[in-house]
Amino acid sequence: MALAKYYSLGVNKQRGKVKNGLIDVLVDEEIRVMFGKKSEIVTEISGDAVQLKQLEIEMEKIKLEQEIRLEQQKQEREIRLEQQKLEQEVRLELELKRLESETHLKELEIQAKYKSESDSSPSSSAHRSPPYFDASRYIKLVPKFSEIEVDKYFRHFEKVAANMKWPKEVWTLLLQSSFVGKAREVYSALPMEKSENYDEVKQAILKAYELVPEAYRQKFRGARKNDNQTHVEFARIKEQMFDRWLHSKDVGENFVKLRQLFLIEEFKRCIHPDIKTHIDERMIDTLHAAATESR
Repeated sequence: MALAKYYSLGVNKQRGKVKNGLIDVLVDEEIRVMFGKKSEIVTEISGDAVQLKQLEIEMEKIKLEQEIRLEQQKQEREIRLEQQKLEQEVRLELELKRLESETHLKELEIQAKYKSESDSSPSSSAHRSPPYFDASRYIKLVPKFSEIEVDKYFRHFEKVAANMKWPKEVWTLLLQSSFVGKAREVYSALPMEKSENYDEVKQAILKAYELVPEAYRQKFRGARKNDNQTHVEFARIKEQMFDRWLHSKDVGENFVKLRQLFLIEEFKRCIHPDIKTHIDERMIDTLHAAATESR
């Protein structure tokens, strides 16, 4: 009855009618409550959708900023690389001009030297070299430098120079005109006094290409037959590696040098690596000297 009074239902009515009226009122109230909750849910969903949209916009903005920044960085890298390339080209051009100038000066010095010798001793001119050595006439006869077979190149050049009877003091003058790549860089880096010495130039370039005696020795010792090689082919390659090792140590057909070569190799194999390196750096070629240096 208290609920009936609260919802203004006549309490004087019959109990059944009051009950039915109360039910109708409660049902109606429940519907309103449900619609109210739905409205709140819709409002909440709408708010989440707006936040999600704002988040998407913010993420898109961040992505766009990153793309712009990456593109700027890419352009800056390209500009730096282009500048470095131009600087390298300029340095190379200057280096080439310097080498050409040094070559020309060297030619003039050699020509003056031979001319002076010829003028001072005319009676012995028949037994001397020509009054001067015109290097420009012979540069075209210099073999083309090969970075693949550097050791073979020097042997080839030496044969040509010997056959043409070129004075050894002009060998580097002729040789440097054919250098490319790493060989040119090594030659350019040498001091003037060493760049005029053929043996110094040769050793520096062989070392740059890792064609020093130790490298030859390791190649000879480490060579193994491949599946696609015949035993005859492998034996030929092994022999070539051995010959290059001996040639790099200037052994030739000298049995004493050959004996010392194998004795030192075995000696170094049995000692501490630091001592071995110490011996290698001093290019020791006898067992006694190696043992003395190891103390």
